[in-house]
Amino acid sequence: MTLPSRSTDLHSPRGRVIVINNDRRKASSTAQWLCSLGWHASAAGNTAEGLQLLDRGRCDTCVVDGQLPSGGAEKILTYLRTKAPAAGIVVVNPLLIKKTVVDSRLPNVPLQADAWVTTPLGDSELIAAVEKAFLAGRERRLAQNLAAQTPAAVTLATAALGNVLGTHPAIGHVLDIVNRIANTPATVLITGESGTGKSLVARAIHQASARHAERFVEVACGSLSESLLESELFGHLAGSFTGATANRDGKFLQADRGTIFLDEIATASASMQVKLLRVLQDLRFEPVGGSQTHAVDARIILATHEDLQQLVAVGKFRADLFWRINVVTIEMPALRNRASDIPLLATHFLAAAVAKAGRRVDGFTAAALDAMLCHSWPGNVRELEHAIQRAVFLGGSQLIDVVDLPPAVKAGGHAPAASLKIALADPERQLIIDALDRHGWRRDAAARSLGINRTTLYKKIKRLGMDLATLEPAT
Repeated sequence: MTLPSRSTDLHSPRGRVIVINNDRRKASSTAQWLCSLGWHASAAGNTAEGLQLLDRGRCDTCVVDGQLPSGGAEKILTYLRTKAPAAGIVVVNPLLIKKTVVDSRLPNVPLQADAWVTTPLGDSELIAAVEKAFLAGRERRLAQNLAAQTPAAVTLATAALGNVLGTHPAIGHVLDIVNRIANTPATVLITGESGTGKSLVARAIHQASARHAERFVEVACGSLSESLLESELFGHLAGSFTGATANRDGKFLQADRGTIFLDEIATASASMQVKLLRVLQDLRFEPVGGSQTHAVDARIILATHEDLQQLVAVGKFRADLFWRINVVTIEMPALRNRASDIPLLATHFLAAAVAKAGRRVDGFTAAALDAMLCHSWPGNVRELEHAIQRAVFLGGSQLIDVVDLPPAVKAGGHAPAASLKIALADPERQLIIDALDRHGWRRDAAARSLGINRTTLYKKIKRLGMDLATLEPAT
């Protein structure tokens, strides 16, 4: 295998990889190459050294030569599956391993392997196998974490696995807040760009709460006119307006004892904001055309992609309503700010798209993964999901390649419309994080190492939208 000429991938930290090969130079060369791509890789020249490395620390993925002498590969696989079952496994040249079959086309492939490759081996084949095994191992680790949690937390984690998927610290911070407030009556405001998963978080809160057996009612406020929104929320009596031929319960009444989710709340008119303020204060309202007051017990969650404080400042959103709904705020990170989750999300969406398409797709080429990691994803997770669906429906091979991706993604995020400021934001953000990490997250020392003062550092952090609370490791 030859070392690639492309530059190191700095998009995200990779996992820990142990390469075990009876040819020590091959093992070292492969480990060196993986390190150049951002993985933390170590090499072992025989079975005994490999077992020592595995005993010494965590292993996220193990690349093992299937032709290790004296049944060495079988010993490594047995060790991993008994003592490190969450580790991903790639077997190179698996034909000498005599184990239970996993695929009738490869009768000697061991059941324990997550991926297998044969020599002569190309760089893209190996990195695709390592990525696949790493993601498979991460899914097992998440499942292990589920089993160790309390019943209430299990409900939340299951929702997170199925919907709010990710291992980036920013998503961990979101789920931590969800876990803390799920069983409280607190009103929740979810903010973030379109496509970041605000609706999914609202559902995760509902599913993790004691109200999960009751209804989750969602209202898209931005899609309705003021009169229709009032009727939709509060219901109406027959004859109250043209077309109202029968009494109808509103969404608040339907959400009694459950949860109501008001999406794009910033679109509500001034008069509707007044009505919502009253409902949020005492959960009482009258239907359109009626005088009877209804009282409900509903958990209220709201969402917006707009800056409500800015709207308050310019008089477009009521300050009293803002402070009433701003009890607990959850800010959803943009996908470009948690790029390390892209492979995991892409694999999740791939499985769903393959099930719908009814054809076999095994994963992504290294070039396709690179393109997805380089793209800025202005449409966030929703754009990624649609890109994967398109690739599955239009592609013809068993691996998604760059040619199968949408034009904007093929360009690697370097579309002509992107400004220089946007293009430089990610490298600048990474430099700041690296400096803080090197200096124990002391802002003054980090600023000096960057050649700026502390005030300038804080201004840059604010301009780049960085939330250090979600990035700084817990002590």
